[in-house]
Amino acid sequence: MSEPRSAIAHPLRVAENIAHLVPYVPGKPIEEVQRELGIQEVVKLASNENPLGPSPKALEAIAQMAPKLHLYPDISSRTLRLALAKKLDIAPESLVFGNGSDDIIHLLGVTFLEPGDEVIQADPSFVRYEAAAVLNKALCHKVPLTPDWGYDLEALLRAVTSRTRLVFIANPNNPTGTILSRSGIEALLDRLPEQAILVLDEAYYEYATGLPEYPECLDFVRNERNVVLLRTFSKAYGLAGLRIGYGIMRPEIAGWLERTREPFNVNLLAQTAAAAALEDEAFVAQTVAVNEEGKRTLYAAFEHLGLDYTPTYGNFIFVQVGRDGRAVADALLRRGVIVRFSPDFKSQTHLRVSIGTPAQNARFLEALPEALAEVK
Repeated sequence: MSEPRSAIAHPLRVAENIAHLVPYVPGKPIEEVQRELGIQEVVKLASNENPLGPSPKALEAIAQMAPKLHLYPDISSRTLRLALAKKLDIAPESLVFGNGSDDIIHLLGVTFLEPGDEVIQADPSFVRYEAAAVLNKALCHKVPLTPDWGYDLEALLRAVTSRTRLVFIANPNNPTGTILSRSGIEALLDRLPEQAILVLDEAYYEYATGLPEYPECLDFVRNERNVVLLRTFSKAYGLAGLRIGYGIMRPEIAGWLERTREPFNVNLLAQTAAAAALEDEAFVAQTVAVNEEGKRTLYAAFEHLGLDYTPTYGNFIFVQVGRDGRAVADALLRRGVIVRFSPDFKSQTHLRVSIGTPAQNARFLEALPEALAEVK
């Protein structure tokens, strides 16, 4: 009798670069914690989501668009494109939309990297930058941050070579919340070879803009520099579940990305919700105000507990808990509070804590001393 087909081994040939790719590990979902630990009231402060929920104007627009879900979305995101171009005072053809800004990171790698090219990023920073290099058989140079978790500009400049094609700067940086100044950005631009692109990932832009030390970088695009700005509707606008982000760049760069972009990569509801959310300035202002209040509350609590933290320009705080960070995160989890620990942080004693509502922050701060006492 022949062996059942399901039991027959079929060896696969996987490309060497893919074999070295590390899968992204997301924050633990609330439902999973409820199911595994039997805890009904769970606070998630792990994924830098908007604790206020989605923009109310976006919700209204989604409800109105829902009967049209049988139709394909506009492949060019025209309504959103024109609204965003007007808001930013840039040409509509300077915009590329993606299934989250992660999608555009992927497009940049596919479009501009060849085997042997080089990518530069800080370390720690967002893990998808390295993935863009690995997927396209390029080398990724990871430049350590300074001891106080800021950008090491001189080390970044030393990493630039004639093979550099993409430099990723998360501004503010994830997970540390630190920023690179305008003068630092200009120094990098002046050092890059003419075919290289500086990618400024501004996923947390709305939380930092307006602060005097935070650089406004749209002028680099308007001046036709090789700069790509990445922004998202996931954070301040509260649309993380719809996965929509965008890149701002000079039209020539955008034109190349449009060749590699998958058709219909931004769904109908995402386009509709994002266009409506753009008009919800009151909601964004409220989001930022709640974040600032929460930031002050958490800073004060960390200081009271004797915990060092890195001042942040985002909606999260990188905090030194002084003991095994994974164990503290697990202890918090058992108390119904989800925070983020990752080996990618390059510190075994740091957590990244998203800033929540006053009630969520209070729940975290009630559980934290108990978790710290449990983990010696």
